[in-house]
Amino acid sequence: MLKVSHLVKEYTTAHGKKRVLDDLSFEISKAEIVGITGKSGSGKTTLLKILRGVESFDAGEIEIDGEKIHPDSGKAGEKILRQATAIHLQRNFGLWSGPAIENIIRRLNFHLVGTESLPLPDHYTYQDLYDEALDILKMVHLDSKALHSTDQLSGGEKQRLVLARQIAARPKFMLLDEPVTMTGPDTKQEILDVILELKEKLGIPILVVSHLPEIHAYIADRVMLLENGKIAMEGDPVTVLKSFLKEMKPQESLLEVAVLKPCIRAKNVSRRYSLIRVGEVLNIQNLNFDIYEKQITTFIGSSGAGKTTVMKLLEGMVPPTSGNIEILYRAHESGAKINEEANEEGDERSGEGDADVGKWINIGAYNENRIYLRSVMSIMNQEFSMSVNSTVRDQIRFRLSMKTRYAVDVAKERAAEFGIPPQVLDIIYRLPDMTTDEKDTVMGELGIPDDIFSQLFPMFPSSDVNEYAAPIFKALDLPLEILDQKPDQISGGEHVRAFIALSLVTSPDYLFLDEPFGDLDPVTLRDVTNALKRINKEFGTTIVMVSHHMDFVKEASHRAIWIDKGAIVMDGDPKTVCADFVQKSNAKYLDFDIKKLMQE
Repeated sequence: MLKVSHLVKEYTTAHGKKRVLDDLSFEISKAEIVGITGKSGSGKTTLLKILRGVESFDAGEIEIDGEKIHPDSGKAGEKILRQATAIHLQRNFGLWSGPAIENIIRRLNFHLVGTESLPLPDHYTYQDLYDEALDILKMVHLDSKALHSTDQLSGGEKQRLVLARQIAARPKFMLLDEPVTMTGPDTKQEILDVILELKEKLGIPILVVSHLPEIHAYIADRVMLLENGKIAMEGDPVTVLKSFLKEMKPQESLLEVAVLKPCIRAKNVSRRYSLIRVGEVLNIQNLNFDIYEKQITTFIGSSGAGKTTVMKLLEGMVPPTSGNIEILYRAHESGAKINEEANEEGDERSGEGDADVGKWINIGAYNENRIYLRSVMSIMNQEFSMSVNSTVRDQIRFRLSMKTRYAVDVAKERAAEFGIPPQVLDIIYRLPDMTTDEKDTVMGELGIPDDIFSQLFPMFPSSDVNEYAAPIFKALDLPLEILDQKPDQISGGEHVRAFIALSLVTSPDYLFLDEPFGDLDPVTLRDVTNALKRINKEFGTTIVMVSHHMDFVKEASHRAIWIDKGAIVMDGDPKTVCADFVQKSNAKYLDFDIKKLMQE
C-alpha cells in the first residue's frame, strides 16, 4: 500500500518561497495504474521525485507497506523509498554506454553485489543474468537491439531500455514520468501495452505522469488532476480529462503561402550508420526533396526511422556520405559579404547572386560561406535546456552576441589574429547549436576553452536586449518580466517558449525543431502551437520540425513528410499523411479523440 498524507513541498527562489505541492493526499492499495495529469509546473514530476526518495519534502507523511517516512526521516527514509520504487524521469535516459543488454545485466547484478558492476562473461553468474536480461528486453520489444550500443539507439528505444531497467529493479511501485514522450505512435502502442501487461504480471501499482490525454484514457484505471500543487479532481479518466481540457484555447490559423519557393534542397543525399558488432542500423539512400520558404514542414515516422538524422543533415550537424544539401542564404544585413568563389555550384544556379535572389550554400561540407548561413539558422534539439545559472536576459544576450552577420565578421577578424583556422572557427560557431553532450565532447577533443566565445565575439549590450526581445515575447505571449528570471523560476510552458524566443530573437530565416514539445500538456501545447503560427506569420520564418504528436503535426504544419527506414514514404497534406501513418502504426490508443471529447 502507498499512502500519501498532507504532503507539502516548497522551493526557495530569488523571489521567496514557492509552494509546489500543497497538502496533497491520496492512497493506492492495489495493482492499478494511476494517471497523473495537469499543466506544466503543477507539481507532477516533483511528486514522483519525492516518492522515489531523490527529493525532500517539507511536511506530511508517506507510508509504504506500513513503513512511514517523514521530512526528518533522513537517509533511512530515502532508503525505504528507493528500495520500494523504480523511476523513469522525463528527458533523462540515465543509461550506461555499451550494449543495451549490459544495462539490464548491471541492474540485475545490483541485487547480488550491491553495485551496478558488470560481471565478466566467464563468471558463474553471467549466463543466468544474461538470460534474465534478454527476457526483460523481450518484454519491452527490444531484444533485437540487445547488442546495439546505447548511443546508437533512438529516443524511443532508449525509453524502452529505461523501462526494462525499471523491471530489473524488481520494485514494489513503478513511477513513470512521460514514459512515451519521444516515441512514434507504433512505439507508444508497444510501450503502453507493455505497461498494461506489467500491471498484471508484476501485480504492483504504477503511477504514470503524462501530458497526453489519450495515454491516460488508454491505460489508467483512474486519473488525478493536479492544479497549483493540489488534487483538483480525481476519478474516471475521461471525466477528469474532459474537465482539464476545457482550458484549451481555440486554434489560430496557419499562414497561407500562395507561391512555393524552394529554400532548402536535398539532392541524392545518403548517410549510413552501422555498428561493427551488429551490422547496419540506418541507411539513408538517395534522399531528394525541397523545403519551401515560409512554410512549416514536419517529419513524422516511427522511432529510429531516421527523422532526427535527416534533421541533423539539414542543419549541417552531420555530413552526408554522398549528395548535397543546399540552403538559400540572403545577405539582408550589412557586413555579410560572402565569398563569390566559395560556392561556385550555388552561384551558378542563383543567377546574379543579389540579396533578393540569394546564394545557395552547401551546409553539409566546409566552405567559407557556411558560417554566414549558420547565422540565419536556429536549432532546438530534443534535449534542449537553458542554463540554470543564467537569467533569460543573459542567455538572449549571448545569442545576440553570436548570431548576427556582424558578429561573424568580427569573429573572423579576431580568429585570424589568434591564429585560429577558418575550419576551426566554423566548428566553434556550431557549438551553441549542439546538444550539451555533443558540445562538451567537441570542446574536450579540440581543447577549446570555455571563454572562447567572449574572446571571439562582440558582447551585445544588455540594455538593448529588451528592444530585440519585445516583439518575439509578444508573439509568444510571454511577459518581459521573465527576462530577469532564471529557468527554475518560470513554469515548464514558459521555459519552452523562452527557449523558442532564444532561438528566434536574432530573426533567423530558418528554425529547426526536433521534438522539443513532447513533454508539454495539451493546454500549454496549444498556446505554443498558436505562438509558432504567429511567429511564422509575422516574421516569415521557415520552420522545419520533427514530431511524434499527430494532433500537433496536423494543427501546426503546412506539410508533413513521412520517413521510414531513411526513405520518404509519403509527402503532402498533414491530415492525410498522419492518418495513413497512424493506420499503419495500429495505434489503438489514438482511438481516443480529444477534439470530440471537448465538444461533448
